[in-house]
Amino acid sequence: MKKLTTIFALIIAVILLTTGCVNVEILNENKVSGIGEKDNLFVHFIDVGQADSILIQLPNGSVSLIDGGNRGDAQLIIDYIRGLNIQKIDYLIATHPHEDHIGGLPEVIKSFDIGNIYMPKVSATTKTYENLLNEIKNKGLKIIEGKSGIDIVSEGQLDFSIIAPNSSEYSEINDYSIVAKLVYKDTSFVFTGDAEKPSEDEMLEKGYDLSANVLKIGHHGGRTSTSKEFLDKVNPQYAVISVEKGNDYGHPHKETIERLAQKGVNILRTDEMGTIVLVSDGSNIKIKDFKATENNAEKTFEENAGKYIGNKNTKIYHSEDCGSLPNKENQIEFSSMQEAENSGYKPHKSCISNSN
Repeated sequence: MKKLTTIFALIIAVILLTTGCVNVEILNENKVSGIGEKDNLFVHFIDVGQADSILIQLPNGSVSLIDGGNRGDAQLIIDYIRGLNIQKIDYLIATHPHEDHIGGLPEVIKSFDIGNIYMPKVSATTKTYENLLNEIKNKGLKIIEGKSGIDIVSEGQLDFSIIAPNSSEYSEINDYSIVAKLVYKDTSFVFTGDAEKPSEDEMLEKGYDLSANVLKIGHHGGRTSTSKEFLDKVNPQYAVISVEKGNDYGHPHKETIERLAQKGVNILRTDEMGTIVLVSDGSNIKIKDFKATENNAEKTFEENAGKYIGNKNTKIYHSEDCGSLPNKENQIEFSSMQEAENSGYKPHKSCISNSN
């Protein structure tokens, strides 16, 4: 299981001491449920390693998915969504056609009812991109061009809109990335895909209100994103970086981390925290409390002794009451989490981490 690192412990301390226009707290609940929580907004930064996938449960009951990780992340994402009892994705956003953002989407589209699909006007010659287009066609769905000025949701105190791309041609595919801003009452989020400085500069030139409490850092924390000028305008309290520990790219780059540190931004990283769940009631943002710290990990395993069901194909283990159990022929039983993990199995992101 993912453990809170010393760095995360320091972040928690800062969170508890930080004051500002929006209060960000630790959510001391045993389970983050999502749908059915009236008037709450849930944003799940799913841990898909060196990739992106963000599930958003809007307070009006609709659901959005921004990106779908790599191809190998498809089942993990599907299981996570099903674990929240979600049957339909109302707004699916493929920020740009790189494999680490669209790889899992063909299987996601197969597995759920899909409403609107937003993609930028840029193509790729990869098999992954071809598979995505084929699945969209197979389900009789249409693609809405994702570009600045598009309102995804606009009702009362809830606004979800696209603010980039702002041009029709870029030298780098990353800059075609759909950038979306989500505002719920007094709280706000900016999701940047892999957008780099050219796209950031355009958003600044257009004069968009970029201010946000939470910024999803572009391109996994690469140095060519999150410029000082862009960061100054967003002025976030919290920055989320979706990244894999020990990745080959050296992400997040030290330049980006230094820029965030200079502004006093609290950094939340999936390589350190696993899946990150933020919850907003429109006034306050809460962070799901991950309880398996280094100090209590052994105790946590002891307390969670019992029956766990592993999937022989995916090497994922579930609680026995999980709604996404594999077929009987693919099941293997474990008497504890420790036994499952010692056997090389990883916890199901929804039913295991949420049950602690």
